[in-house]
Amino acid sequence: MTEPVIRVVGLGKSYETAAGLFPALRDVDLEIQPGDFIAVMGPSGSGKSTFMNLLGCLDTPTAGDYFLAGRNVAHMEKDALARLRNSTLGFVFQGFNLLPRMNLLDNVALPLVYGGTGKDERRVVARAVLAKVGLGRYGDSLPSRISGGQQQRVAIARALVNKPRVILADEPTGNLDSQTSQEIMALFRELNREGITIVLVTHEPDIAAHARRQVRFLDGQIVSDHATVACPEPATC
Repeated sequence: MTEPVIRVVGLGKSYETAAGLFPALRDVDLEIQPGDFIAVMGPSGSGKSTFMNLLGCLDTPTAGDYFLAGRNVAHMEKDALARLRNSTLGFVFQGFNLLPRMNLLDNVALPLVYGGTGKDERRVVARAVLAKVGLGRYGDSLPSRISGGQQQRVAIARALVNKPRVILADEPTGNLDSQTSQEIMALFRELNREGITIVLVTHEPDIAAHARRQVRFLDGQIVSDHATVACPEPATC
């Protein structure tokens, strides 16, 4: 049987507050297989964003274990964890998070800088990935000169540049109109067909309809986890 690319066992996260300890996430068990396309859903305060921060190694759990590509991240040295994170995970955010004074090519190449890739190779790889998301001729443009949908495509290209096994996307259509949102989701579906695992947080049912599995959080716990038949054209379903 294929090893899960992500596995969490008894995962928990609590925060100190003025009123005492607040359990944002409680005893979560979940396996994500290579090639999954998962929509993580739930109301505000349900724990879904905390869960995604833990999966992205942007925060550390206070209970349980997290295995990323078979390795327990809690027992890894900081540098080794950074290497595993950079080689395994790509991130896409609601706000795009592009550097405004840097052209699109250099924005996309930024993760390669952190990985020590040479300048010439960075530009070749970044240009190829920009072309993959349909923006190959915009490399010299600044983020302010393109639309929100195009900026999100650049953010997706940046997430792809290290050839990750998993893309974690936090409300990636939250700042986009409905038509552009569907175009971005079509791109995620294409990437998933190519074998990339997608884990996406959304509160929008029409966006979740693109996924093949939906995991719903409530009060810090998973209350449902079921496979879905993704609609070929969710906007029309």
